[in-house]
Amino acid sequence: MIWTETLRVAWRSIRANKMRSFLTMLGIIIGVMAVIGSSAVGTGAKLEITKQVESLGSNVLTVMPGSTSFGGIGRGVGSATTLTATDAKLIVQNDPEVAYASPVVSSNQQVVYGSNNTSAAIEGTNEQYPAIRDIQMAEGQYFTATEVKDAMHVAVLGANVPNTLGMNAPLGQTIYINAVPFTVIGVAQTQGSQGFQSPDDAIAIPYTTEQDLFTGSTSVQQIVVSAKSANEMNEAQREMEDTLRVAHQLHPSDSDDFSIMNQATILSALGNITAILTALLDGISGISLLVGGIGIMNIMLVSVTERTREIGIRKAIGAKRGSISTQFLLESLMLSLSGAFLGLVIGGGGAEVIGQLVLKIGNVVSVSAVVLAVVFSILVGIVFGVYPARKAANLKPIDALRFE
Repeated sequence: MIWTETLRVAWRSIRANKMRSFLTMLGIIIGVMAVIGSSAVGTGAKLEITKQVESLGSNVLTVMPGSTSFGGIGRGVGSATTLTATDAKLIVQNDPEVAYASPVVSSNQQVVYGSNNTSAAIEGTNEQYPAIRDIQMAEGQYFTATEVKDAMHVAVLGANVPNTLGMNAPLGQTIYINAVPFTVIGVAQTQGSQGFQSPDDAIAIPYTTEQDLFTGSTSVQQIVVSAKSANEMNEAQREMEDTLRVAHQLHPSDSDDFSIMNQATILSALGNITAILTALLDGISGISLLVGGIGIMNIMLVSVTERTREIGIRKAIGAKRGSISTQFLLESLMLSLSGAFLGLVIGGGGAEVIGQLVLKIGNVVSVSAVVLAVVFSILVGIVFGVYPARKAANLKPIDALRFE
């Protein structure tokens, strides 16, 4: 039997039992949708993580104080008071691969403007902070080195703060932070969420002012640093470690009393986590396809039983075992590929709509996921169609013709 005739007969057999064929394909449809969905979840998570990390600024390294312990219980990284603003100055002065460095001092304070008041995060930084975090100004300007040095009472508002405080023209207005007057000199553009706290809801003031008025300490909570290029981040980190160990007078045998978080390392670690989760979801999706394959084998065995007399007649008039086997194998493969096609249309279309319109992160369906789903569906159709095809081909004509 020529191939075109074999395909025609196989397709006619599938169409003869439309509902049964659709229910058989349903397992493959769900399995392919699961593969596409798991890939879209992984791709979307990776894109979102990358966007969030990159929104913190380019080539950023963060220096955190060391840890302390109380009663033998460690309080974790950042609980010590081992970093000062002098450390930030030394890093910029001594480390060739570092472009900018800024101390960061944070606290939550009550902010009042007219009859409106709110609790807001007050971020104490220096004049280099906008270059590190890539902060653009919507209006006004960031504070200068002189304003930092003189601990001036000036403030830069996050993008959402004017609305929160009911300010129509914030520049030059006076707000009260913990009852202390500050002059608004700038409003930052929207930066978006960065974890649990959005910089759009924060207020930036000189770190010297925050230390004098609110924390009463010369230590800083962290130092954010920008390397000159992404390729030199590891070298910048090494230079910073050397500078801080000398500044803190640490003996060669002493452990660091600080820790440095490399943005590239963080991104790589988070990428590995999403890859593991995606692989886990792909494994579950693969099980769905296997279940669909079992459904195909089951229905093909039923088809062989129903068409036993047809097989006997074809063999009696000269059909060879290979032709019979090929026909049933093609039917299995067509069921699998039809299910794969519908799964790709439904799953891929749904993932694209969610990625483009809902999450707004662009294309989340990867070519590799589509190829994997199609290849796996072909394998399922072949593997689970072989046994029914062989059973049909091995029927003896005389027994098949006697079958009731």
